[in-house]
Amino acid sequence: MNVFKWTWVLLCIYFPATAWAGDEAPAHGWIVLSDGLDAWRDPSPDWSFVGDVRLDPDNPRRLVGDPGEGVLRNGPDGRTADLVTREQWGDVHVRLEFMISERSNSGVKLQGVYEVQLYDSWKVEKPTASHCGGIYPRAELRPQYRLIDEGFPPRTNAARAPGQWQTLEILFRAPRFDAEGTKTENARFERVVLNDQVIHEDVEVASPTGHAWRNKETPLGPLLLQGDHGPVAFRRIQLKALGE
Repeated sequence: MNVFKWTWVLLCIYFPATAWAGDEAPAHGWIVLSDGLDAWRDPSPDWSFVGDVRLDPDNPRRLVGDPGEGVLRNGPDGRTADLVTREQWGDVHVRLEFMISERSNSGVKLQGVYEVQLYDSWKVEKPTASHCGGIYPRAELRPQYRLIDEGFPPRTNAARAPGQWQTLEILFRAPRFDAEGTKTENARFERVVLNDQVIHEDVEVASPTGHAWRNKETPLGPLLLQGDHGPVAFRRIQLKALGE
């Protein structure tokens, strides 16, 4: 059993699906990415900090913010550039909280190209990979946007109603390459937990997701938070690198 697999086993023991409370201080080794914008590469000015967010009572497809700090919001209309970290990682453990408005769409992309979908999927009986928590399918942009496979649907719909804070936790294993740069192992989502429910375990992805599926894969990449598909807010964003 390799080092990453042992790490995953230990994390499952010491950080089970119900163990993390988002208001706890991060333990040793965790990087906090939500205490300022310095960790993000050229963030759009539309991304700003507020004290809290809630559904707009006049338009539930929008989020309104309260004065303060601690919550990242992608502007009043939810149409701004993605947030991409300056630093790059391989194997990582990521956890965060998010809120979306009605019919909104966002995503968390490991290495910038392997996406866990965030979507208003409240009460969907049979979720697909395009619903909240799905590992997003491959897609083509032209002549018009279309999906070309089924991706990996969550094993259950754990999504909460729009306007509620939700928790997401991801344990990700980066693809492996030999000394010549040839890929020897595919990337894996070892574990994904949405709102305290395990929705993926040991899912191998042969390529990047979405329209990035033709992109050249790399051993390291940034964390990306999608900001151009609708109103979304994030808080308590934490990342821990898991070395070989």
